[in-house]
Amino acid sequence: MRRGVTNGMIDGGLRVELEELTASMCRALNDPKRLMILYALGNQRRSVGDLCELLELTQTNVSQHLAVLRDRGLVDSTRDANRIIYTLRDQRVLKAIDLLRNVMNDEVARRHALGRHGPAKGSPR
Repeated sequence: MRRGVTNGMIDGGLRVELEELTASMCRALNDPKRLMILYALGNQRRSVGDLCELLELTQTNVSQHLAVLRDRGLVDSTRDANRIIYTLRDQRVLKAIDLLRNVMNDEVARRHALGRHGPAKGSPR
């Protein structure tokens, strides 16, 4: 029996937790640019300018994505003279993303082995 599932029913606590997860973390992670920013911050503190150069994005775009990540509690910021330096708040976020990437890659390999290279029938492209 999984936590939060009793007699085949999802308990209210799990339901609320999943709704909150979707509203906060999942929405923050639903953009590849934000994922790249998280990976860029995974092992090094970086300024907006550093991130712009590394990811080849505009300052406005990086700043907008950082605002979402900061609002969702995924990154921290500190002032260093006239620059703002960003850090990843919790390394477990990258571990979770890596786990999802592994699941996705396994599914791609499974489909490839079955001769299906595209999305599953009926799934969005």
